[in-house]
Amino acid sequence: MGKKLLKVLKIRNLKSFLGTLRVTASASFGLKCIVPLLSEFERLYPDLTIDLLLTDTVVDLFSERIDVAVRLGLLADSTLIAQQLMPTHYSVCASSGYLKRSRQIQHPHDLEHHNCLLFPLAGFRSRWIFKNRKGELSEIPVSGRTMISSAIALQQCAIAGMGLALLPNWLIDADLQAGTLIDVFPDYAVTATDFSTAAWLVYPSRAYVPLKVRMFTEFIRKSISDLTKT
Repeated sequence: MGKKLLKVLKIRNLKSFLGTLRVTASASFGLKCIVPLLSEFERLYPDLTIDLLLTDTVVDLFSERIDVAVRLGLLADSTLIAQQLMPTHYSVCASSGYLKRSRQIQHPHDLEHHNCLLFPLAGFRSRWIFKNRKGELSEIPVSGRTMISSAIALQQCAIAGMGLALLPNWLIDADLQAGTLIDVFPDYAVTATDFSTAAWLVYPSRAYVPLKVRMFTEFIRKSISDLTKT
């Protein structure tokens, strides 16, 4: 779709027209889901310069001159334009090695006897929320000896057998399919915040959305959609 758009516009000096696209995303999501797509995006649009800021800080789009942000979870009310990139969900996972040598886990309440790998945000570091198939909720206190401010680092610690981690599907789906990690509670939905979470493309509200923003959002949405279908 992006190529057709460029042909219609018939822009001779495309590089000066497009300039630089500034994008921000969380460090883990950016490394896992955005960076692997950049080579194809740059191949399609060689006249567009990409400036990617990976940070877990919520960046002010206006003061930092950000064109597009990828944000996770629930969005606060604002004047920004938001498009859902994909729904997300979480699983409590562990390596087979950890599960074999540790006390048996049959119910979320068993977590009190296990070492949990924690993320230093409210909820993630103190209690996880479970919902069974009847829709009944349970808040389970969690504790552990390791807390890391990187989802990818927690994923690697879980694979190494250090404990149980609450991790998002976009990070661990391949591990679950390969058996590198195991979903410990497949009969439960689990979260630390809300059960309806997603990844969002967010950009400033404008009467006219720049071509470079449209090109990027169209490309990312199609690429992510294709990946989730496989």
